[in-house]
Amino acid sequence: MRTLKVTRGGQISVPAEIRRRWGTSTFALEDLGDRIVLSPAPDDPIAAARGALARESASSTDALRRAARDDEIAAGRRRAGA
Repeated sequence: MRTLKVTRGGQISVPAEIRRRWGTSTFALEDLGDRIVLSPAPDDPIAAARGALARESASSTDALRRAARDDEIAAGRRRAGA
């Protein structure tokens, strides 16, 4: 455990060895009421998230296409029977 001082401006310095180990200079701060937690965060969150939902998105798109086709077939049957 390390002790860090807070400057008058409310800043702390995360030691370089820790920043290098985590490969980031950006951290998320979480206030848990009785303590705070610093977690490494990506320097570029957009680049880090790119592609994260690709598999989920593809399966969701396929499901939506199937549902739309089923709806269209059902509507066609209703029109033909009317």
